[in-house]
Formats: sequence, structure tokens, C-alpha cells
Amino acid sequence: MTRVGIGYDSHRFVAGRPLVLGGVTIPHALGLAGHSDADAVAHALTDAILGAAGAGNIGQLFPDNDPQWKDADSMELLRTAHELVRGRGLTLAQADCSVIAEQPKLAPHLAAMGAALSSRLGLAAGAVSVKAKTNEGMGFIGRGEGLAVIAVAVLEGR
Repeated sequence: MTRVGIGYDSHRFVAGRPLVLGGVTIPHALGLAGHSDADAVAHALTDAILGAAGAGNIGQLFPDNDPQWKDADSMELLRTAHELVRGRGLTLAQADCSVIAEQPKLAPHLAAMGAALSSRLGLAAGAVSVKAKTNEGMGFIGRGEGLAVIAVAVLEGR
């Protein structure tokens, strides 16, 4: 059986927080606002995995009004969600993530993000790809107010 899920996440930029994407800290003057560490790549991929398994979404599993998830490591939330899905007889075979941001330039960090995501999920190198796009100056992303991520996950199982 093969199942496909799509995840989306967006966060606005704020001062005073590190910018963490795909488990990698990116040098930038601004970080992302959020209850957890606001790793939008990990959040979108978590939703894609949960969606493919028909297991709800990140907000249901790790609600942002629950103090136990305050400043949580989103890569650990991703790993936990994958373990839940594995308990249902499914595993992530491949994922593709697109980060949409005007700044910072992410090209130098994409391979590290893919490696960190694959490693945290116990997958072979290259199982998770990450790429970056701009929004051509349009909307909240184009104005530099935040970024967004779209992820697709392919699960295989019995």
C-alpha cells in the first residue's frame, strides 16, 4: 500500500529567536514566531506524514495551547509523529519539501536540512529532499514578513 500526504506551514518572522529550518539553525537576524521552536519545515513534513496515514495533524497531536510543547524541538515532534505512523504499519519512503522565502538565501543549507530530516527519521540519506523558492516579491512572503513550507510525504506499508 502506498499513501501520499501534503503538509503546509507558515510562520511570521520575529526578533529574538533563532531561525531553525529542517533541524538546521540558519544565520539570520530574525527567527520564526511559534509555540514550539517554529521549525516550519519539520511542521509541514509532520502534517504530510500524519495526513498520509489519516492520523490527523500536528495541532491535534501537539496542541499549541498545551504548555508541555512550549519551545519544543520540532524535529522531535516529527520523529514522534513518524513513530505513531510506524505503529500503524506505515513508514516514510520519501518526502519532498519546498520552503518559500525571500530571505535568507537557503541554498547553502538545503543539503544539511535534508540530511538532518532523513537522519532524525532513521531514513537513508536522500530520502527527504528540501528545496527553496522565492515568492517573487508577492504577498507576506515577498514583503519579508515570514515564510511558508509545502511538504509531500509518501508512506508505504501493509
